[in-house]
Amino acid sequence: MAGPAGPDHVGFPYRGVAEYVSGTLAFVHTALTAGQPVLVAVPSAKLEILRDCLGSRGSRVHFADMAVEGRNPGRILPGVLLAFADRHPGRRVAIVAEPVWPGRGELEYPACVAHEALVNLAFAGRDAALLCPYDAALLDPHVVHDAHRTHPFLQRRGGLRPSPVYADPRLTAADCNQPLPPVPGYAATMGFAAPDQVPELLAFVAERADALGLKPRLQDALTAAVAELAADALACDGQPGRIAVWAEHDQVLCQLDDTGHRTDPLAGRVPSTRAEDGRAGDGLLTANLLCDLVRLYTRPGGTSVRLHLTAG
Repeated sequence: MAGPAGPDHVGFPYRGVAEYVSGTLAFVHTALTAGQPVLVAVPSAKLEILRDCLGSRGSRVHFADMAVEGRNPGRILPGVLLAFADRHPGRRVAIVAEPVWPGRGELEYPACVAHEALVNLAFAGRDAALLCPYDAALLDPHVVHDAHRTHPFLQRRGGLRPSPVYADPRLTAADCNQPLPPVPGYAATMGFAAPDQVPELLAFVAERADALGLKPRLQDALTAAVAELAADALACDGQPGRIAVWAEHDQVLCQLDDTGHRTDPLAGRVPSTRAEDGRAGDGLLTANLLCDLVRLYTRPGGTSVRLHLTAG
């Protein structure tokens, strides 16, 4: 049985509700008995099952609906997992986190894999145990294989064992750094090259987002993310950038392209005053916290950050 005294990051491929409940509850009960703070962050249907099974002990557990709080996979580390750990300084925490479930969108999935790989870096040196369930009966086999690649240990019916295909988290995250689809020709675009153009840039983004049906609250979120992304880009290399805004289906998309190269895999995933590549990193972190999805492609000579917000 995986427990809070064991390895920090454990993948839990399960089959069926009974195995799911027994595995997660064993982990939670061990942590509660040890007096450790416990977070259960799973999709709502599983959340209610675990809450009911815990009964009165559930009052000592913090619950989060992963389908809401972790809709953007890039938000899970800074907004859910690290936020919980940071509320309990000096104490070992136990976390059940289910970032991938049947029905998770294909656009979101690469960011999910990167998230799971980067957990190993973000929690290095922290006193924490994480159990990550994966529905092996309903998820595609490649998803379960990716869980094996991103978790040093696996929980099986026979107990805990090292994953034979666990890979270097930086290399796994780098595998997820793939080119984005081209910006469509009908997108509205604007270039920027100096800090004094940022107000004009934000007005352009807000106007286009409003025309595309984005609600005022989400317009504010979008312009806040763009403001910091643009400031990061200009502070890093001072070279011209370009922004594009358009709609696809029920979403408003906004892409910022600049000439910088992000080299820190944790940029935007952990709060930091200065990333390894010299960027402050606040823009990407803000985008992850505010947007429904953030897709990133970085390479020598350029970085593209694509923001998704649901218009409806």
